[in-house]
Formats: sequence, C-alpha cells, structure tokens
Amino acid sequence: MSAYLDRAGIVSGLKRMAPLSLFVIVFGLAYGVAALQNGLSGLETLLMSALVFAGASQFAAIDMWGPGIPLVALMATTFAINARHLLMGAALYPWLRGLPARQRYASVLVMSDSNWAMAAADYQRGESNVGILVGGGIALWVAWMIGTLLGVVFGSGISDPERYGLDVIMGCFLLSMLVGSKRDLSILLPWGAAALAALAAMHWLPPHSHVIVGALAGGLVGLLLPGKPAEQEASA
Repeated sequence: MSAYLDRAGIVSGLKRMAPLSLFVIVFGLAYGVAALQNGLSGLETLLMSALVFAGASQFAAIDMWGPGIPLVALMATTFAINARHLLMGAALYPWLRGLPARQRYASVLVMSDSNWAMAAADYQRGESNVGILVGGGIALWVAWMIGTLLGVVFGSGISDPERYGLDVIMGCFLLSMLVGSKRDLSILLPWGAAALAALAAMHWLPPHSHVIVGALAGGLVGLLLPGKPAEQEASA
C-alpha cells in the first residue's frame, strides 16, 4: 500500500512527539538567551527560529555573530552541520515518493532528527501514514518557538548563562543522542575522532573551522568502519 498523509496521521504524530517536545523547549530557551547575549534583538532571534528551525546551526551561527560576520565560514559551517539531512531525506524517499509533490516537500520542510528517527521506524515497520513526520515536526517547531520566546522574554535578565548551565545544554543534548542510541561501542570511534579533530582544529586552525573538521573526521572514520554481518545485525 502506498504512503499517504491525512489529518488523523498528523494529529497522531503531534501526540507521539509531544513528550519529547518538552525537552526541546529547554533547548530553545538556551538558544534565546544565547542569541540575546550575542547581540541579536528579540525579533531577530524569533525570526531565525521560525524560519531556520535548525538548533545546532543556529547555535553555530550566533557563535560567529558580530560586527564582521564571516559569511563564507558561516555558510560552510551550517552546510556541514545540516548535510546529514541529505542522507535523512534520501533514506525516506522510497516511502515519500508516492505522495503529491506539495505534501512531499512540506514533509521534509519540518524534518529534524527526532521526527525523522520515528518516521524511519514507521517506514521499516511498513506503516503507510507519514503523519509522524509532519505532525512530529510541527510539535517540535512549536516547542522550539515556545522555548525561544521564553529565552527572549527572560534572557535579558540572565546576565550569566553559565551560572544556570545554559551554556552546556547543547552539548548535553548531543551527548544524550549518542548514549541513547544502540549500545554499540563501535559508535564511539567516529564520535571520538570527531571530538579529537575538532579540539585540534580549535587549537591550530582558523576560528570556526573546528565544526567542519570534526564533521569530516567523524564521517570519514564512520565510512571506514566495517559493517556488521547481516545475521549479526538481525540479532542485535
């Protein structure tokens, strides 16, 4: 049966993603505070969250924000961070290709890591309704906007984000993604290579190049890792 998208599926996706979206509110609050601390106005901060909707890239962008924004480095960094969406979209294309073009592109417009993972699981189970991708994406976007708004409203009163640990929320979020995945020690190799390469780049290479260097190093190590045999993968 070909994939389809309807209102019931979108509502179901919203409900399924709602619990995880609560954590995204805290993530968005941290971004709102950080954006104000780096010189963005409240309106600029909200518009960036509404139109970009890419947490890691937004944190990277505000880290480069200032009187002289390095546009080439900014574009290269955001592309490196979001390049994973090319693979994510390609992985779901066999599932989404039967949708009308308007629905297909709208679906990937709100795609992020969390709703993609749940959509990929639905696809593997043979589900036909792709509502988790759209409904889940809407839930995450709304939570991201609520968090950003809270950061804008209360951020001006937080002069020292480090005191509340808001400066490490991004790192904790990414760490939770790592340890929450399969208990496979081999995944530590690309992550470790990315971390070491990024640290070396921060020390010896030009500013802001560590994100690209770390992503390339981790990706290269991941490509070089031998894959599991099919029967071992099936029993995992």
